[in-house]
Order: sequence, then structure tokens, then C-alpha cells
Amino acid sequence: MNLNRTNKLSQLILLISLFAGLTSAAVAQKTDEKAEAVLKKAVATLGGDSYLKVKTQIGRGKFSVMRDGIVGSFQTFVDVIVFPDRERTEFKESGRKVVQTNVGDGGWLFDSDALTIREQSEKQIADFKRGLSASVDYLLRGAWRGKAELSYVGRREASLGKRNDVVKLTYADGFAVEFEFSAEGFPAKALYKRASPDAEEVKEEDRYAQFIDIQGIKTPFVIDHFSGGQQTSRVNYESVEFNKPVPDSIFAKPSNPKELKKDLKF
Repeated sequence: MNLNRTNKLSQLILLISLFAGLTSAAVAQKTDEKAEAVLKKAVATLGGDSYLKVKTQIGRGKFSVMRDGIVGSFQTFVDVIVFPDRERTEFKESGRKVVQTNVGDGGWLFDSDALTIREQSEKQIADFKRGLSASVDYLLRGAWRGKAELSYVGRREASLGKRNDVVKLTYADGFAVEFEFSAEGFPAKALYKRASPDAEEVKEEDRYAQFIDIQGIKTPFVIDHFSGGQQTSRVNYESVEFNKPVPDSIFAKPSNPKELKKDLKF
């Protein structure tokens, strides 16, 4: 083959590769300025740098199961989070204690009635990770970046004379979450879909209310969950603490189930 022709072909291939790389980078760096402005306003409303610098969160309160608009049953809980993906939640009801712990791609469960500790199933871990992907904190603290695309949807009627700004996260696997923010910048709703056991799409919705200033950070003390248009649960916080030291040991699976009968203390 003619050497000059070979060199020219090589140079052409190199130029094409460089152009493709630059195009990919441009796509990766593409931002929706309107959507980013909504996030920026929300962060400022919730506490600015104080909100962004939160490393741990400890919440205590009640988790209620709702039926036909009324409380069917409730459990007290202690929820410990180390951002971005470590969480341990302890539920108590009528003498029974259940502990759910997740760390990244793994997790375990404890049930005091059976006095057993077991690994979480793949579905349980996937559900936890999906819940992270649909959370307001995951959105506003930027944990989605590099994993999803942000876009501005528009304004949506919230109540008489009021409209919410709506942004959308679309993940590589097609999972999408819409987040609504009030005119003041407070998170109002998160909306997404899940597949039912019958493989039908079910609309899921989280609603945030009663924002209280804690350590310069505004946090919702009430989170209502709706599934298929019906309210199924309510999280009602009684206290929230930020940036308290959390030992790594509480996320490790104990060898003796009896150790988990003791209450968490910080």
C-alpha cells in the first residue's frame, strides 16, 4: 500500500476519533440551565452550603401505614443516614423490632421475633437504590451527576393561583423521576413509576411538608407516600440531627442477633 496514502488514512481516522471524542464530551457536559436554576434556588432555600455539607442525618419519629385516609398502624423508628448510600433504620411496634441496613450494593435485615439476621435479597437492595435515585437529597446534593440527565419540564398547577417548577431526572436504564418545587424553592413532590407484581405501571408519589429549620437547614418533618393515587404511608419526624458522628460499626452485620436488641445510642 502506498505509504503517503496510509499516512493520510491514519490522520483521517485520528481526526474522526478526536471529533467523536469532543462530541461525546459536549453531550456529557450538556446542561439544562433552567433546570439547574431550579436546583440552585432550592438549595439556597434549604440552607445553602449548610445543606450541601450535611454528611450524616439522624431522624426519630413515627412511620404510619395508611388505609382509606386513616392510620391503620404505626411504628416508631430511628433512621441513621451517612450520605450518599449508607442507611440503618430501626422500627419498633408492640415489642417487635426490625432493623434494615443498607451499604451501597449490600444490606441485611434483623427480625427480633425470629431472632435472625439475613442478607437482603437482590430485589430489596434494588428497591433501596431505586428509592435513593428518587429522593430529593440525591437530586439536590448532586449524587445523580454522571448517572442521569436533568431537564426542565415546565410549570405545573399546585393549588389555586400557585404553580410549581418541575424538573426531571432520566437515568440510563430509563427510570425517570419528576420533582416539583414551590415558588419559594421548597421541594413539594417527587413522582415516578414502578412495575407492580402484575407487570403494570403504578404511579408513586412522595409529598413533602412542614419544613422546620434545624441547625440552619430546613427539612421536611412530614413525608406522605401515595401509590396509585391512594395514600399508603406517612413519615412523621419528631427530631432530626445533622452531622453527628456515626460509627461505621453500626452498618456491619453482627455475628450475634442478640446484639441488635439494644437500642442505638449516640
